[in-house]
Amino acid sequence: MRLLTQKWLGRLLLGFVAIAAVPATASAAPSHTSQVVGHVYVDDNTAGVNTIAAFDRHADGSLTAEPGSPFIAGGEGTGSGLPSQGAIQLSSDRRFVIAVDAGSNEVSVLRIGRDGSLRLVPNGVVPSGGVMPVSIAVHGDLVYVANAGAAGTNYSGFRLSDWGALRAIPGATIALPSDAQPGDVLFNGDGTRLVGTRVGTSQIDSFTIGYSGRAVAAPGSPFPAQGLGPFGSEFRPTEPDQLFVSNAHNVGPGTGTVSAFNNAWNGTLTSIGSSPFGDLQTAPCWVEISADGRFLFTVNTASGTISRFAIGRDGSLALLGSTPIRGTGGIGAVDARLSPDGHWLFVDESAAGAVGSFAVEGGSLTELPGSPTALPVGATPAGITVN
Repeated sequence: MRLLTQKWLGRLLLGFVAIAAVPATASAAPSHTSQVVGHVYVDDNTAGVNTIAAFDRHADGSLTAEPGSPFIAGGEGTGSGLPSQGAIQLSSDRRFVIAVDAGSNEVSVLRIGRDGSLRLVPNGVVPSGGVMPVSIAVHGDLVYVANAGAAGTNYSGFRLSDWGALRAIPGATIALPSDAQPGDVLFNGDGTRLVGTRVGTSQIDSFTIGYSGRAVAAPGSPFPAQGLGPFGSEFRPTEPDQLFVSNAHNVGPGTGTVSAFNNAWNGTLTSIGSSPFGDLQTAPCWVEISADGRFLFTVNTASGTISRFAIGRDGSLALLGSTPIRGTGGIGAVDARLSPDGHWLFVDESAAGAVGSFAVEGGSLTELPGSPTALPVGATPAGITVN
C-alpha cells in the first residue's frame, strides 16, 4: 500500500508540472463597457524573471488585461507548476501584492496603484527564509511563508511594514522534515492560529500565535490527516475555529475527500461529524469558502471540475455537485479565489494558460460565456488573488 501511495503521489506531482506546461489557446475576452470594480492577480511563476499578471475585473465578472501587464516581480520563477495553495496574497490593507519567487528562494512585495497596476517597492525582494517558497499566509502585519525545498523546508515568519518592507522575525523559523513538502500555510480569521499542510507526509501542522508573532506548536502537532496528501486548506470566515482541508492524493479515481476539523484555542485539531467528506472526484486540491461561511468550493485538478459543498452549522459538509471547467476540459485547473462580494469565482486554469470566470449563486456555479481569459505567454501560473 505504501508503495502504491508513493507511486500515485509521484504521478500526481509530475502531472502538475506537465499540465502547467501544456500550451492551449484561451477564449478571447468579450467586448463590453462594464465598469472596472476590482482586479485579479496571478503569480505567473515564469522561468527566469518572474512576473505577475494583472487583470481589470469588471462588474459583469469578465476580465481584461491591465495595461502594462505582466509586471516584473523581481525574483525568479521555476517555469513549472507549484503544487501549493496561496502562492500570491494581498496584504491585509489590500495595498500590496505579496508573491513567491520559487526559482530564486525569494518573496516579492509590489504596491498596487489606483488603476490596479503593480510596482515593486524599494528593496521589495527578500529571501524567503528557506528553499522554494510555495505558499504565503497574511494577517495584519504578520506574514508566514512555507518553503518546500528539501534542502530548506520550513515555515518562516515576517513583519510587513506600512511601506511594504518585509522583515524576518527572529526565532520565527520552524524547520520541517525534508520530505514534508508543505503545500499551504494560513491564518485563521482572528490571527491567533496558524496551520500548514504537509503534502509529502500526510500531516497537518497547527500552531498558536503569540504577541511576538512567533508560532508555538499545538499539543500533538503535527496531526495525522484524514486522507493522503492534505493540500489546500481554509478556515471558515464566519467561524475561526473551523478548518477545512482537501485530501488530494487518495489512491484511485473518484476518491477525493475534504476534511473538517474543530481547531481549539490551543491549536489542537478534532474531527467534525463524519469527516472526511467525499466529493466523488479526483485530486481535490484548492479550497475556497464563501464569505458568509455557507458554501465550500474545491478544485479537482485531475477531474477538471469544481465540487460544491454546503457547510452545516457544526462544520459538516453536504455535497451539492460538481461543475465542469470549460478550458481544455478543466484538467490542470489549480488555485481559485472568490471576489470580495462573493458573486464571482476566478480559477487559475494552468493547462489553458488562462483564468476562468464563474458566476456564483449560493452554492451554484456557471462559467461565463467569454471565459477563460488568456494569461501572458510563458506563464506557468501558481496562485491567484482578487481585490
